[in-house]
Amino acid sequence: MIFLTKNLVLPILALLFFNSGSLYGSVPDSVKTYNLNEITVTAQRIDKKLIEVGRSVTLIQADDFQSELFLTPAELISNYEGVFVMGNGQNPGSLQSLYMRGAAPNQTVILLDGIRITDPSSVDNAIDLSELSFSNISRIEMIRGSHSTLYGSSAIGGVVNILTDKNKVPGMNADVILRGGTFGDESSEFSQNILLNYTTMDGFYFTGEVFNSRVNGIDATVDSITTPGIYKNPDKDGFDKLDMTGKIGYASNKLDLYLSYKKTDQQSDIDAGAFRDDENSTISFKRDLFSLGAKYNFSENISAKLISGLTKMRRNAVNDSSIIDFAGNYDQSYSETNFSGSVFNTDLQLNLSYNNIAAVIGAGYYKEEMNNKSYIYSNSPWGLYESRQDLDSLNLNTTLSNVFGYLDIDGRLIGEDLSNFNLAIGGRLNNHSKFGNQFTYEINPSYKVGSAGLIYLSYATGFNAPPLYRLFSPASNYISTITRGNENLKPEISNSFEAGFKYMFGSDVTITLSAFTTSVKNNIEYVYLWDKETPISELGTDWMRDDSRGDTYINIGTLNTKGFEVSASFALLENLSINANVSIIDGELKYKPEEIDTEHTQGNHVQLYSNGSFINTDKNEDGLVRRSNTVNFSLTYLPAEDLTLRLDAHYVGKRDDVYYDVSLGPWGALGTMPVSDYTLFDITAKYSLMENLIGTVTIKNLLDRNYYELRGYRTRGRGIYMGLRYSL
Repeated sequence: MIFLTKNLVLPILALLFFNSGSLYGSVPDSVKTYNLNEITVTAQRIDKKLIEVGRSVTLIQADDFQSELFLTPAELISNYEGVFVMGNGQNPGSLQSLYMRGAAPNQTVILLDGIRITDPSSVDNAIDLSELSFSNISRIEMIRGSHSTLYGSSAIGGVVNILTDKNKVPGMNADVILRGGTFGDESSEFSQNILLNYTTMDGFYFTGEVFNSRVNGIDATVDSITTPGIYKNPDKDGFDKLDMTGKIGYASNKLDLYLSYKKTDQQSDIDAGAFRDDENSTISFKRDLFSLGAKYNFSENISAKLISGLTKMRRNAVNDSSIIDFAGNYDQSYSETNFSGSVFNTDLQLNLSYNNIAAVIGAGYYKEEMNNKSYIYSNSPWGLYESRQDLDSLNLNTTLSNVFGYLDIDGRLIGEDLSNFNLAIGGRLNNHSKFGNQFTYEINPSYKVGSAGLIYLSYATGFNAPPLYRLFSPASNYISTITRGNENLKPEISNSFEAGFKYMFGSDVTITLSAFTTSVKNNIEYVYLWDKETPISELGTDWMRDDSRGDTYINIGTLNTKGFEVSASFALLENLSINANVSIIDGELKYKPEEIDTEHTQGNHVQLYSNGSFINTDKNEDGLVRRSNTVNFSLTYLPAEDLTLRLDAHYVGKRDDVYYDVSLGPWGALGTMPVSDYTLFDITAKYSLMENLIGTVTIKNLLDRNYYELRGYRTRGRGIYMGLRYSL
């Protein structure tokens, strides 16, 4: 923290001194502060002011990211408390994983207009945030902490709801954004975003938007080979992305109706792994998302809402032959895997309000499917090898249906002396096609402090359904026949407690505080299995004997996390504001041998892939891998009517990362190694060139800091980006 403070002082003073002349009056691009009077629709499925919601909630309006300061939604949300996005600073197209309050990436729900978006064809069913762009986004709402009562499976870490544009000012509306830049090693990025919207006086509207980006990237991996004469063939890893959206609808005081379609098509050059370059490996990803929504207000007190969506995704991974020596010889290997999946979900909710009580009653249905086909070819000195696999005949799918209810009770319902008290309670009954009924609930009392403060407590339970791959993968060991998938898996179950405080000092200062603990039981772990007849100390010592009994997924262990978050927003002057937040998190994993499903493992030795430990005694693992303490700071200054300057600082603390350690067990496993902390600075200047035309210049990683997010993978150096935005 002291290091961070020293690094902030000089840039802040320099920025203030640079334009310390006369102060200006009203400006069109006002300084943005965190406003607790803004309305959230996600936190309780009820329209409510942030100051009145007894949860840790962030609302990000379009104005907060239209300055072109942020390159992606992942980069934007990582500037807020409780959020750490791994891969955010790496080469564009790299895997971006969201860790919210220490929860795993597949334990946070991502919604688009209330429709859950996942990737059921992947191992963990978590979405890669590099898939997201700002195309047609009007606002983002984030709720930290368990929210399974309102949003079902996976909402242990929290919920991120991305909301898209609807009707605009009557007539033709247009928005065109052009951006170009570089971030080191002859890299380049060029993107175009074009939006057209037509809205009638009667409330009908049509919106179409295209986002296109082409990136000539850096080599994504670190070159660790220093021996002279060793053949190397490093390549630049590019990223191409195209997003297209279309939306047609009608909005009035009574009825809100829309149909929408979004297409994502992108391709990334990837490498073989940490410190391992590969010039012929790519992943292409395509998603088609169809959604509809309808809301009807019967009266001021009664409304009904239906949202439904169908998404299909396809991911194709190809690794072609690579040159292996100076003579130009190839390794004569080829592999291709086609992953596919689909998700259908629909939710119906009824909102009622009367005499200081609001209620939400709803029901939903969710179905996900997956398949993959693979082909492997190898022509090595040991002979020709070919393998084909197709899971289509297995018809891999699960369904989840639910009913839920939620009450928001104002204390005045009981008496005026309780006018400052509020109680929110809710419950959800889920029925999963594999593990049956699961009930979650939430209790959330709060108390108003004056007219601009709130103290709140929350206790919530949650669950996370096992991904399809972990349930059904048919790969098996030739000796034991134990399958990698485990149909006996149980859902991960969480219990979360949170205490918080939020307060607005007039319109100039906002402060929020929260402390939380979360316990997740039935953790799903990937494990190696070893012959139970061979002592652990002798496994792998006899090369004539195969001790392996396969690999699989089992429920074992409890993850306990605890943390503290604080955010503050200050409007120091009419043209100067500061926003800052701090997140502190810690945790431990506990394992017990009696938790092992010996029926599935057949009593064989169990070795955790995550750290190499054999679960033959109770184990406690302190710390959280790839989770970090963070500090974010921004200063916005308006020295002139048409000019906005902004300084951002981001601190990421020391944390553990994983690497494959061949010394862990007979086959090796993932060891841990600390990764150093780092501080990055960004600056942005935005200038109104003429009416409706704005130009921006952004410098990312101002000091050209060399740092790691993941061991073995490079991060972007100093980046300079220029943009133009025309709005009509």
